[in-house]
Amino acid sequence: MSTSQESELSSQRLRGASAFQLLHWLAAGRISAVQLQSLYADAIDAENAALAAFVCSDDTAPGAARASDERRKAKNTIGRLDGLAVAIKDNIDVAGLPTALGLAGRRQRIAAEDASVIARLRAAGAVILGKTAVDEAALGTTGTTGDPGPTHNPHRLEFIAGGSSAGSAAAVAAGLCSFAIGTDTLGSVRIPASHCGIYGLRPTLGELSTHGVVPAARRLDSVGILARSVQDLAIVLQVLAAYDVDDVRSRRRRVALSPPDWEPGRLRSGFIGNLPGLGVSPDVCAVFAEAMDALALELGERSDADFSGYDFARMRRAALLIMEAELAVELEADLDDGASPVSPRLRDMLGFARSKSAVTYAAADRMLDQAVLTARHLFEQVDVLVLPTVSHGPYRIGETERAGDADLCSFASLAGCPAVSLPMGILENGMPIGLQLVGAPGSDLRLLELAEVCASRLDATPNYPVLPR
Repeated sequence: MSTSQESELSSQRLRGASAFQLLHWLAAGRISAVQLQSLYADAIDAENAALAAFVCSDDTAPGAARASDERRKAKNTIGRLDGLAVAIKDNIDVAGLPTALGLAGRRQRIAAEDASVIARLRAAGAVILGKTAVDEAALGTTGTTGDPGPTHNPHRLEFIAGGSSAGSAAAVAAGLCSFAIGTDTLGSVRIPASHCGIYGLRPTLGELSTHGVVPAARRLDSVGILARSVQDLAIVLQVLAAYDVDDVRSRRRRVALSPPDWEPGRLRSGFIGNLPGLGVSPDVCAVFAEAMDALALELGERSDADFSGYDFARMRRAALLIMEAELAVELEADLDDGASPVSPRLRDMLGFARSKSAVTYAAADRMLDQAVLTARHLFEQVDVLVLPTVSHGPYRIGETERAGDADLCSFASLAGCPAVSLPMGILENGMPIGLQLVGAPGSDLRLLELAEVCASRLDATPNYPVLPR
């Protein structure tokens, strides 16, 4: 690169760039995959002690970056993500690395093969940087309960990053990777995306394979994407979306995802009438109201969404029971591991599920069908549901986890709908808060296009990288 190009593409600019922008610079030869991987590695070495975003690094990353540069030099076929460096949540198998799930007793469990989404990332030329921190057993909304300790929010280190994809969200916000992969069962991508001021997507259930992902609640689990722009979410979604014969819930589509053809000014947007009644804090309500004023044109015709008879907290609790019951099966050996015992918190939660009958489990499972039916009727009346991502902003590490953290995210999870969180504004304490858009199953690309339009109008995206302070 010339001297002028080197000064223009400073390390801070590269770390703050979107994956889409990085792809352009890689294609133009203004940055190499080796330089990009080395930049992230140096930043991780310098900042991860404060953030605790990464739990391990992939020693094959430098070689993968060199191979990407060699493909470009030889003018060989280039993958859609060639040279980008990605962080992976530590409940997803990456061959040669442990899948610890935030549990000390699983540090030595080395994955023999890649999860399906990891295989697709590699096939597209992405470089795997390493694994990121997760709440213990992916069962949490704070990012503070996993081994080896709490993940810190780059905006203010004394605040939670959100969970359970805490490390992935913090790494994206702090510019420690090009983008990141997480999982979302009841909001575990969208909650930390909101808390860290980034973009997070939970796709339509079944669009992305969960083969090779430690299951939490199989009818709800989804691989999700965290990034610094909506455009990045769309690129990665289309690389990862595929039918997988090894995933029992993978969908073989007869037609492609619906095209992004919504006319923003002619949308039918649905809103929840009484946000304070759902426990949404006054400061979140104030930022949401301001955002809705700014999006008067973009969101088109507005109406109250019909959630009569739908109890957000009760539905979330039913889903949590199913999650606890399935994790009690998945973690049976871990619960008996005296050398590396799980926390009392996790033991109590899984013990609660063990104390319930099969009839109770079946009743909870049936209850979740109500979300599917509610969504079907809702999206006959509106195109998109608009609501805050979480009911409050990030709080200080050490404060008690709030029971309703996942209430606003859980509806999309239970109904199998795509949902995206984007930066909405700043709360009174200076921390970010997200706006959530939920669409009918299959409307992922339409939802992302609307998110791009809304993000441009709101102009609430932080300056990346968010440096630890």
